[in-house]
Amino acid sequence: MKKPVKTFLKIGGVIILLAAVLVFIMRYSTKAHSPEDTVSYTQVDLKLEVFYNRPYKKDRVIFGKLVPYNEVWRTGANEATTFETNKDIMVDGSLLEAGKYTLWTIPMENSWKVIFNKNMYPWGIDMEEKAYRDPEFDALVLEVPTKDLKRTMEQFTIAFNEKNEFVFLNLAWDETLVSLPIKPEKV
Repeated sequence: MKKPVKTFLKIGGVIILLAAVLVFIMRYSTKAHSPEDTVSYTQVDLKLEVFYNRPYKKDRVIFGKLVPYNEVWRTGANEATTFETNKDIMVDGSLLEAGKYTLWTIPMENSWKVIFNKNMYPWGIDMEEKAYRDPEFDALVLEVPTKDLKRTMEQFTIAFNEKNEFVFLNLAWDETLVSLPIKPEKV
């Protein structure tokens, strides 16, 4: 091989190696501040799963400030939050077909819009720090009221809980709770 080609390949290899190290360092440092988590719910043959990143409050005003009102939020930090169901379900009375979705929200003072989007995105926000979500791929958009929590939730938390014949998908942070009732679709 000619010397210029070898030199070019060596430089290219070093650049690729440095890029890989930089991506690893960036990923580790962002995950240290907003660790990732997966929550799941299983009942008979219904399986629900949410993957998300959990930012901390850290003495900040969350809704209306850090997370602006009336703007799309990636519903966590880092990557877009995902929601997966293996069966068709009714979410707050509306059909959501089996599949994997990105979960977005638009927080407002007394209610939130909760959005299930069919697309998967490389990250939650773009270079201008705007949500990656493309509304053309929204599968379901719901508006649900917020509830005040009795105590401050320091870390953003998504959880499932059962009550009567419903499974509730709960989104909680700071002093705010949003709860979506889910029921398996009748066949």
